[in-house]
Amino acid sequence: MAFIFGAINGKLDAVVNAMLTSSGTAVQVAFSLIGIMAFWLGIMKIAEKSGLVEWFSKLISPIVRSVFNEVPKDSPVISDIAMNFTANALGLANAATPFGIKAMEDMQKDREEDEDKEVATNSMCTFLGMNTAGFQLVPTTVLAILIAAGAKNPTEIIIPTMIVTTIAFIFAIVISKILQGVFR
Repeated sequence: MAFIFGAINGKLDAVVNAMLTSSGTAVQVAFSLIGIMAFWLGIMKIAEKSGLVEWFSKLISPIVRSVFNEVPKDSPVISDIAMNFTANALGLANAATPFGIKAMEDMQKDREEDEDKEVATNSMCTFLGMNTAGFQLVPTTVLAILIAAGAKNPTEIIIPTMIVTTIAFIFAIVISKILQGVFR
């Protein structure tokens, strides 16, 4: 479409120039993202090896158990959800994904024999809502993009991000719980 409108308006050279410039910017941003993701994944690996992630997961496990009260207490789902939440909170969605997939698989395994396995459970819906809300303490990807774009103070987004994602996260849980009562 851009080529067609550029040709019609006699600005095809500007369209091609913008395309080439944008391609260069995209490569710069991608390399910046690689660097910041490598850094944070390294930090996460150190936190994981040192036991910090597991400690934080145990710290939030009582909260996770209260939100996911349908999940059996001895189920590994609680740990998977806590690890997923921890990775997401640190802005490491890529690291959180395996924990999220494992949590959903374990929730599927924990279902009773007579349940319809084609329909998501309340816990699955709550978990999906929590992940979609995307609670983050450190928005690493956005910080990387801002740094690559040359922002003067890229860290100024951290507090607003924490506020907005906290509100979205809480509302996702509350709405999920309300709708569980409606769609039983």
